[in-house]
Amino acid sequence: MLRYANPANFLRLARVGIPLAGGLSALLFAVGLWLVFARSPADYQQGETVRIMYIHVPAAWLGMASYSLMALSALGTLVWRHPLADVSAKALAPIGAAFTLLCLVTGSLWGKPMWGTWWVWDARLTSVLVLFLMYAGIMALWNAFEDPARAGRAVAVLTLVGFVNIPIVKFSVDWWNTLHQPASVIRLDGPTIHPSMLTPLLVMAFAFTALLLALHMMGMRNEILARRIRALGLTAARGEEAAE
Repeated sequence: MLRYANPANFLRLARVGIPLAGGLSALLFAVGLWLVFARSPADYQQGETVRIMYIHVPAAWLGMASYSLMALSALGTLVWRHPLADVSAKALAPIGAAFTLLCLVTGSLWGKPMWGTWWVWDARLTSVLVLFLMYAGIMALWNAFEDPARAGRAVAVLTLVGFVNIPIVKFSVDWWNTLHQPASVIRLDGPTIHPSMLTPLLVMAFAFTALLLALHMMGMRNEILARRIRALGLTAARGEEAAE
């Protein structure tokens, strides 16, 4: 995979990878939604509102996964000077922010009938809100610098500092008394959720993951092309200054 560190090689990979990931995502969404509405039963306590879970949970997972990938990209920028690390991080920020916002919105829609309120300041909700604010701050910092290299280094430092929030989001239900139930899928002793709900949940999670991959490659491709255009513009400007 190291050969795809070259932007030209990555663009060739993206030409094939984007339609493949997008097509796989569409197929998995079709299968997942069919399982959600045709095979998955309503919950005996929550009724039909439990179906929000099939969007809410994958969105939460991918909101955290996107930030974790950004942290790896930050290490690539600061430690290994990987030529595409900051490109990857910049492309991931709006995607991760969108998944985190989707998690917050669907969580509120789910919480109102279950808890009787749209929002409570428990540890899980608060830490996810902090995650969204971190994404917003990172995107703002990207736009605060004109030079992409300087922006990439500043964002890498902020991203690594903010990564401390990821384990807080994950383990908040275990460390504090919250309205959220403990983990029922990713557990050392195996999932506790019934297979009739687990199967569509995993299919939807894979569908969202394929969507993330497609959007990530599209974002990286667009960023590479934007930087090429910027470099050509700067070269042309220097040429005009030298001619004068």
